[in-house]
Amino acid sequence: MTFYHKALITGVASFLLLLSNCSEATGRVADDAGAAPLPGPNIIYILADDLGYGDLSCYGQQKFDTPNIDRLAAEGMLFTQHYSGATVCAPSRSALMTGQHTGHTFIRGNYEIRPEGQYPLPDETITLAETLKSAGYVTGAFGKWGLGFPGSEGDPTKQGFDTFFGYNCQRLGHHYYPYHLWSNQDSIALEENAGQLKGTYAPDLIHERTMAFLEEHKDTSFFLYVPSIIPHAELVAPDSILANYRGNFPPEKPHEGLDGGPGYRDGRYGSQATPHAAFVAMIQILDRQVGEIVRRVEELGIADNTLIIFTSDNGPHQEGGADPDYFDSNGPYRGTKRDLYEGGIHVPMIVSWPGKIKAGTRSEHVSAFWDIFPTFASLAGAEVPAQTDGISMVPTLLGQGEQPEHEYLYWEFHERGGRQAVRQGNWKAVRYNVNKDPKSIVQLFNLTEDPGEEHDVAADHPDKEQELRLIMDGARTPSEVFSFGQEAFKGE
Repeated sequence: MTFYHKALITGVASFLLLLSNCSEATGRVADDAGAAPLPGPNIIYILADDLGYGDLSCYGQQKFDTPNIDRLAAEGMLFTQHYSGATVCAPSRSALMTGQHTGHTFIRGNYEIRPEGQYPLPDETITLAETLKSAGYVTGAFGKWGLGFPGSEGDPTKQGFDTFFGYNCQRLGHHYYPYHLWSNQDSIALEENAGQLKGTYAPDLIHERTMAFLEEHKDTSFFLYVPSIIPHAELVAPDSILANYRGNFPPEKPHEGLDGGPGYRDGRYGSQATPHAAFVAMIQILDRQVGEIVRRVEELGIADNTLIIFTSDNGPHQEGGADPDYFDSNGPYRGTKRDLYEGGIHVPMIVSWPGKIKAGTRSEHVSAFWDIFPTFASLAGAEVPAQTDGISMVPTLLGQGEQPEHEYLYWEFHERGGRQAVRQGNWKAVRYNVNKDPKSIVQLFNLTEDPGEEHDVAADHPDKEQELRLIMDGARTPSEVFSFGQEAFKGE
């Protein structure tokens, strides 16, 4: 056990942001001044998979609409400066669950464990789910996990979730008609998907279980984590939905993948004759599911005590026939998934809480996945581990009190030569090829003047370049598993 994780276990935060209308004893929001504090709100966190900043119409998408997600934004707060935990799946989710950036969180890259799963979070890790559970929340996760193979110490049911249903493994999460899904510790065979059959579209089945969780726990405080696999490759939607979009997004570029034989549905993407149409169909499915979650919360009469967040785990991907340039999926930003330029990590985030968050508002507060842990803990009246890198966003969400800001944000990526990035104020530093040369060139961008990171101004601002280089050098703790100079851990 490292010194860092020992500190994580024993440390208890003395810092909880207290709002003017919050109980000093619990940090939970009071209904009126002087009134007894209410229980912490129900929390629903919906995480899309590889959805770009520009893939929602409320963020500028021009080729299709996302009406239900747009409605969520109209009734809540839209963030324009929010960042994912990383530029690929597993470390991004680790940052979310631990409240630590990729220089500190245990899982810092995609690392396959065969036959199924990824390198596990250690048992001693304090997760967001565990913290909310300790505050009296019922916890459920429905979708893709990616932080520990089945039965390992990183299994979701061993990291704070009372209920899990979906894909344990990211690699198997490439496929929308899988041979099995996991229900807690049980592998549930989907016979209707045997061989090359396509009888059960997994996102629909997972969504059914999500809705059932809402029904079952409507009278309790709950944390519902919905890490959807949409729109990650492969690009697949039921024909009944895909048919509505075929021919509407020319020119199509058919993708030839693996459609049977050895290795089928074990990572490699299937073929898709109309990837543009399939991508839009999948986004429409995601949008519909978001709308159904919101409506069910309203129908159950718990909307006023339910916080809903929608976001994405990283920027848009290019696998399986995906075409982010066609849809302008990264919006005004450079790069895609696996980049540490803005397009790989700058993601949409929408937060809604009727009666608490002012409708139709926009925030330019610079935030990241590791801020979610202290935010939710503060609302729930729970303690935050001392070693979190996050800052509670409660003042921004509720419009009360001064919002503390980050000194800097930090990311690292261990594939494609090794990459690092730092944002400090409006300055952004990016360093590639770290595996070959730990002191490789640092690019510097002024995001106010150049949000697309087209002009490296390091030569014009050597003092700032040196300052951010030093932050890169000092922002991380050593890791025996995820070290620069090795690329043994690959995966999706």
